[in-house]
Amino acid sequence: MSSPYAKSIFINCPFTDDYGAMFRALIFAVVDCGYHPRCAKEIVDGGQYRLQKIEALIHQSKYGIHDLSNMEIDPNSGLPRLNMALELGLFLGAKRFSENTKQKSKKLIILDSDQYRYQQAISDISGQDIEAHENDPLQAIRCVRNWLQTESRRSTLPGANHIIGRYRTYESDLPEICGELRFDADELTFNDLWETMSIWEKENVN
Repeated sequence: MSSPYAKSIFINCPFTDDYGAMFRALIFAVVDCGYHPRCAKEIVDGGQYRLQKIEALIHQSKYGIHDLSNMEIDPNSGLPRLNMALELGLFLGAKRFSENTKQKSKKLIILDSDQYRYQQAISDISGQDIEAHENDPLQAIRCVRNWLQTESRRSTLPGANHIIGRYRTYESDLPEICGELRFDADELTFNDLWETMSIWEKENVN
């Protein structure tokens, strides 16, 4: 999936089943605001290392959404999930150390369930503005919309409540869309979600 750098938003978040509703909400917010979501799940290439995919997506994206809310201890391994922190570091590094003016223009938002929880796990990012979504997908939409409006300075971007209302309608329409596409609503891939949202957006112009 290719898209212009200035419209691409790299989404750094868990891909666990319990994060599914939040994942859909983040993607919808990005799409409904007129941007292109990018994430490691869009590319299935057994010959490419996951880190290489992530590096390429970060390079291709001006914006980044980084959700640190799921760095909990894995009950099976007894270790924390550090992928999100690593990808945040890569994004910050690309912005800070690149000699390319375009890469230096990167913008990001850091999300967490609580505004100050990160201080106990990754205090080195103190000074960055952290937005709390309180594990609520609708609040996550609000955070993303307000951030995009601030960074893009687009006066035409609809308000958060309007986008939340559209998301609720999309969610209620999703089973029917999946039926028309013969998708399994319980096993939607990233590209499946993109397809359902693209169809819905065409039929429900903002």
